[in-house]
Amino acid sequence: MRACLTALTLLITLAGCSNDRTTINTSQSLVMESSVLSAGITTDEPIISETEGQQRAVSTLVNQQEKPVKVTYRFYWYDDRGLEILPYEKPRTLVVPAKGKIDISSQTGNLTASKVRLYLYL
Repeated sequence: MRACLTALTLLITLAGCSNDRTTINTSQSLVMESSVLSAGITTDEPIISETEGQQRAVSTLVNQQEKPVKVTYRFYWYDDRGLEILPYEKPRTLVVPAKGKIDISSQTGNLTASKVRLYLYL
């Protein structure tokens, strides 16, 4: 019985180690921490367009609260294979006015960029 438990524990450990944790689900284009939702901020998934040879992603943040909310965000750009495009964009912070809306955007000159992810946190 003890040998079975040891073998089962080892098998579970090895199965956990075999997962490729570097794989990124690029179909998820919006990631918001729960604190952002609790603060009354909502948004839509970023929309990608091409403007003057640059890929551009835009999203609108909406504050449903009676007070301004400070939000930090970062866009991550990916190519068709799901690889993140360099250089990495730095996180940016802004204040969404009370009961207001604000557009946020990101641009990349890399024409292989085909997907984007927006990450929001407080």
